[in-house]
Amino acid sequence: MEITESLLRWLHVAAGILWIGHLYFFNFANAQFLAALEGDVRKTVMLGLQPRALYWFRWGAAYTWISGFLLLGLVYYHGGLMFEAGTEAWSTGAIVMIVVTFLFFSVYDLLARTGLAKNGLLFGGIALALIALLLYLMVEWAHFSFRAYNIHLGALFGTIMAANVWMRIWPAQRKIMTALKEGSAPDPALAPAAALRSRHNTFLSVPLVWTMLNAHTTVPAANHWLYLVGVVVLGWITVWLLYGRASKLGNR
Repeated sequence: MEITESLLRWLHVAAGILWIGHLYFFNFANAQFLAALEGDVRKTVMLGLQPRALYWFRWGAAYTWISGFLLLGLVYYHGGLMFEAGTEAWSTGAIVMIVVTFLFFSVYDLLARTGLAKNGLLFGGIALALIALLLYLMVEWAHFSFRAYNIHLGALFGTIMAANVWMRIWPAQRKIMTALKEGSAPDPALAPAAALRSRHNTFLSVPLVWTMLNAHTTVPAANHWLYLVGVVVLGWITVWLLYGRASKLGNR
């Protein structure tokens, strides 16, 4: 079991680097570069670079999620880290919150398809309120341990991100590239829709990394689940600043 856990951690981190590295490439470098291209040059770059990058991007996402799911089962559900020592064990609340962790993409997807997603501050505010509610339920109803509620918020973010890749970003990009190969104009709604989901993934990625790391440690402020809401806000501010920096770099 220890060997299996070690191998899964290795795969999880390596695949995650592959995935998130391409995510940041697309959002902080590639998007700005493509926007400056026109006509045949843009088409050549799109058909030459995008398929290769998207291959590693989507399979990095797949292997990160699969290895993470297996690790969660091995370390938490089988390894006994779901609850603090001496507290109650499995309950209806715990089972429900695990199910919510992996099915919450449907709620996010519904909201992202509405006009709310066009207002970044409003959408972020609603998302933050939902995150706070889920953390409250994980701790106060399901009685997750400190490590468990950290990693389950990360699992929720990671599931949304992986589903975005395979169900929203990749299908849209595939249609765009098919249209370009056939010499026709892609549906103008495809690129903005894929870019929005990619942007959401970028905002989720920084808090996600925190939950992965902090599930193994602690911080002085971590005596209440609200600290994690603050971490999410700090992560989002960081990504917003990175987007601002990316837009100003130009060709430097």
